Amino acid sequence: MAQTEQALVGAARAGDPRAIDALLKRHQGQVYRFALKMCRDEEDAKDILQDTLLASVRALRGFRGRSSVSTWLYSIARSFCIKKRRRSKFAPPEDKVLPLESVVDSCPLPDAQRGPEETVAGNQVQAAIDDAIAVLPPMYREVLVLRDIEGLPAAEVAKVVGIGERAVKSRLHRARMAVRARVAPALGRGPEPGRCPDILLRYSEHLEGDVSPELCAKMERHLAGCAHCRTSCDTLKRTLALCRSLPKPAVPAAVRDAVRRELRASGEIASKAERTARSPRGC
Repeated sequence: MAQTEQALVGAARAGDPRAIDALLKRHQGQVYRFALKMCRDEEDAKDILQDTLLASVRALRGFRGRSSVSTWLYSIARSFCIKKRRRSKFAPPEDKVLPLESVVDSCPLPDAQRGPEETVAGNQVQAAIDDAIAVLPPMYREVLVLRDIEGLPAAEVAKVVGIGERAVKSRLHRARMAVRARVAPALGRGPEPGRCPDILLRYSEHLEGDVSPELCAKMERHLAGCAHCRTSCDTLKRTLALCRSLPKPAVPAAVRDAVRRELRASGEIASKAERTARSPRGC
């Protein structure tokens, strides 16, 4: 039976090299996916993955378990993403909170002239999702990736990002609106008239448990009589399902090997031969 996270962390903090290795294997895929989504560059993502794994092992003895291991690792990875972005000559001078309309408008729709038979193909829908996430400003992208791809609760996302949970949800709703607007044509839904503008926002809030039973009942009555809003909510639901189903990318072997070499060189973990030499004989 696989070790529980708590037992694995305890053994790793005590210096057990096998526990350290198992902990890295358990989480490296999600860290790499987060880095890829945030950096939009494979080489930068490899650097961030390597830096995050090395930094986490070296800081492991100071980890007190006040958050989950995932939240802790995402926080480390995020700090490296920010440093990487600040060093880029293409980085904007600062992140600004944009109105909902501006975020949606910043995500141009794909060519809606293509027929549903062409665009609904799995690889094209995947590309539409990836493109929609990639063009989000970083402050919106990170909360959507952490909440709707990596599956962290909003409270944990708030810890990673360092803002309040209410602010996280505000950014999340904006990000969801923008991604859904871009992906809708790939799901066979063309541009829609601008009626009932609040229903998608209310539906996103409902998914976070922030809609009262009274408002929820009112929404259900509205959806029963409004085909436009039913279609809009359906595309948002399908978009979020697609986000949750995005696969973890394979962690490059070169990165794994480089991390192990550096950890062995620093004495953080021992090689298999070294562990064998240190183990008691005759047991």
